[in-house]
Amino acid sequence: MRGIVRILMALSFLLLLFTAWATHQADTGKTKVFVLEIRNNIDPRMSRYVDLALTQATELNADIIILDMDTYGGAVNDANDIRTQILAYEKPVWVYINNDAASAGALISIACDSIYMVPGANIGAATVVNGADGSQAPDKYQSYFRSIMRSTAEETGRDPDIAEGMVDDRVEIEGVTEAGKVITFTTSEAIANGFCEREVASIRDVLEKNEVTNYELINYELSFTEQIIAFFLNPVISGLLILVITGGIFFELQTPGVGFPLAAAGLALILYTTPFYLNGLAENWEIAMFFVGLALIALEVFVIPGFGVAGIAGIACTFGALIFFMVANDNFNFDNVPTGNLTRAITVVAVGVFGAIILLFVLGYRLMSSNLFSKVALIDTQRKEEGYTSTNYTSDMVKKEGVAITILRPSGRVEIEDEIYDAYTRGEYIEIGEKIVVTSNEGTSLQVKKKKNE
Repeated sequence: MRGIVRILMALSFLLLLFTAWATHQADTGKTKVFVLEIRNNIDPRMSRYVDLALTQATELNADIIILDMDTYGGAVNDANDIRTQILAYEKPVWVYINNDAASAGALISIACDSIYMVPGANIGAATVVNGADGSQAPDKYQSYFRSIMRSTAEETGRDPDIAEGMVDDRVEIEGVTEAGKVITFTTSEAIANGFCEREVASIRDVLEKNEVTNYELINYELSFTEQIIAFFLNPVISGLLILVITGGIFFELQTPGVGFPLAAAGLALILYTTPFYLNGLAENWEIAMFFVGLALIALEVFVIPGFGVAGIAGIACTFGALIFFMVANDNFNFDNVPTGNLTRAITVVAVGVFGAIILLFVLGYRLMSSNLFSKVALIDTQRKEEGYTSTNYTSDMVKKEGVAITILRPSGRVEIEDEIYDAYTRGEYIEIGEKIVVTSNEGTSLQVKKKKNE
């Protein structure tokens, strides 16, 4: 027994030695270089993309992070989120500017430990502008962005005055810029002023110039789940989902109780909303706005007669929310939303809604005449000549006379030929004891009116 214990202890000791050796080999192996691309506008989707990428880089224990950048900028708040993540990241983060790092892209670049640019690249032009018309945003936005640019440059050891001059055209720096011009550096100018380490031709060139030779390049790719989310963010797919949402709601309102159209609309709403919510575009208040709109529409259809303020407000809230899901507005503030993004969102929703209306007209008749629809809804006409009737009375009660035994306002009870019946008037008020005459006996109660005195 002791011999077996000794053998097990020896094997355990050898296993520990092997694990230590393997760990040592892994630590002294190739340098892991993690590359992620920033090639689109800076918005909540890009902020989420960078967050996911840095999380994966940490899990892989990457040694160097390289941002492959070519962007004209985007939303200030999302750029600030990315900047914060980069500044807090423990491993070196380098940026390879493969053409442009303008506006928000300049802020992200300055937050990196090292900046490398290809020939003909540019960095700067960070003045905050309105996304709708491209005009300069109010000074409160400029002041906020100037402060962020300065503090970021100070953190990474670059000239804060130059960083501020990329935002404010009033900044004047001798030998760099004069008043009235926002700073934008070419590659050589950025090198001369400490905003670029070297001119390079590729990412591999960046590594060679830093004497990193034994390395493994890891290009970040979205996971399968994130690819599915990206698929549903496609404007074409969003339009189709809106078509299903709108068509399902309209069809359910027309034929309450069928269930399937409402279930299809609910599933489409989940598929439409979830990707935008995960990417930080669909806010809680926008989702609440959508359901408030639906509630107002239902109120107008089922409770309030006619079509008025509630219905119009409901439609505005519902379709307005669908549009807001797709754009990075800040509580109805569209200053930093590019015109193209807003136009695209409106177009997608409009096409989806009108497509649903067309489908309802074109396919509605075929669906209602199908065998499947006849199984879930009553479509047959019950004609009188076929034996169907809308009354509970076996004999004709019309013109029979009686007396009101309760107040009719407009419904109540009457006595006719010693029998008690439920009755109602067409708005007429009849007191107890007044004589009445039956005008109709269709339905479950008699329609009566006050008998005129002869």
